[in-house]
Amino acid sequence: MKKIAYIFLFLLHFSAYSQKNEDVIASGNSKLHYKTFGSGKPILIINGGPGMNCEGFGYLAEEISKFGFQTIIYDQRGTGKSVVEKINDETISMDLMVDDMENLRKHLKIEKWTILGHSFGGMLAAYYATKHPQNIDKMIFSSSGGVNMNFTSYGQQRLNANLTKTQKDSMNYYQSKMDKGDNSLETKKQRAKYLANAYVYDKKNAPIIAERLIHVNFDVNGIVFQSLIKNNFDCSEKFGNFHNSVLILQGENDIISIDTAKEIEKAFPNSQLIALPNCGHYGWLDAKEMYFNALKQFLKTKTNTTKN
Repeated sequence: MKKIAYIFLFLLHFSAYSQKNEDVIASGNSKLHYKTFGSGKPILIINGGPGMNCEGFGYLAEEISKFGFQTIIYDQRGTGKSVVEKINDETISMDLMVDDMENLRKHLKIEKWTILGHSFGGMLAAYYATKHPQNIDKMIFSSSGGVNMNFTSYGQQRLNANLTKTQKDSMNYYQSKMDKGDNSLETKKQRAKYLANAYVYDKKNAPIIAERLIHVNFDVNGIVFQSLIKNNFDCSEKFGNFHNSVLILQGENDIISIDTAKEIEKAFPNSQLIALPNCGHYGWLDAKEMYFNALKQFLKTKTNTTKN
């Protein structure tokens, strides 16, 4: 089970960016930290994880804001500056994370927003859409874990297939040290150095991912992941009446299979799937031009709310 949870750490692109606005608000029993970039129609960007802050998504938020939108990133509860008094299953849950999103929307006085969910963020976006569909303009799934837990049946196999034997053996060696209680920074860095290669097609980008892999909060990760398993997370049959436009961007070489992207496409009546060739888990790294062109075209197109 631990290995499956580690697969679930869909991480981020760490890059310097110019900050537009930043604040911390109260959200139930949590403090909620967020940042905004640009101006225009609002787009909420939900980062991967769970257990990761939003820092690595500043680059993505800033680039999308250049299209003429206000982009918003935030630390999911229990990460970064979104602190809770104690991290347990009473303070960390999918329902509470949806409440955080709603509290942020109301704080920013947003009527409807577009939601872009990357990796685990796509799963959280889907769950939000089951609770508050009336508050969504469009949806974007970027290398998403999907609308159910089917990816867990193949994730480890695809992750291993993206590593050389040396990389896999080295990663497993340092992972075993962590499993035995060695949480030193050096051990985390060594594990991350090898594991990062599974998430990118262009291996020169691996150090970017490795830098972020060492920052995960495994307590948050474990609580959320175990909850998803326990509650048999499955939203696949809940969007028959959701007719707004949905874009799905999926790398063909991702550890998340194109079949998972097709499940998202099937779940939403007005969805479009774009497969990115020679691309791993990060479209803005491996297929930058195609990724951003698809986003721009989709965001600039009038919202479609009619049935197919």
